Amino acid sequence: MVGSNQGRPDGPASFDRRFDYSSLAGSLPRPAAPRRICQNPPMIILYGIPNCDTVKKARAWLTDHGVDYQFHDFKKQGVPPEQLARWAQAAGWETLLNRKGTTWRKLDEATQAGAKDSAGAQALMLANPSVIKRPVVDWGKGITVGFNAPDWEARV
Repeated sequence: MVGSNQGRPDGPASFDRRFDYSSLAGSLPRPAAPRRICQNPPMIILYGIPNCDTVKKARAWLTDHGVDYQFHDFKKQGVPPEQLARWAQAAGWETLLNRKGTTWRKLDEATQAGAKDSAGAQALMLANPSVIKRPVVDWGKGITVGFNAPDWEARV
């Protein structure tokens, strides 16, 4: 027969005998589950002072957990006024103002008394960034003040 491969050794029948595909079925890798990839993950920004022990601990935690972040140094880059206003609204100015630190204790009573409301506290924090409780972290979907590992674990 013209055009038939029936009698030839390289025809379909001999090909099927040489390659038993059923034996490969169990050894083929399964397709991987689709990964959920965020196209533009929010950049985490950690605000603080590099020599602060709590900031050091927070930075180490983020690095150890493989979290990419940007560090904003209050001493070198200053406190962004628009961010400070946002933090005060989100977390409360009372939370942001660190009244337990040495910087607060070194301030005279008149300066401390000026921080009796949000506007006064924000003016003080802009003038003396060291009175801001640290770290302040902008997660892209919220703000946290201070280091709290269980809370951070839930966020990453």
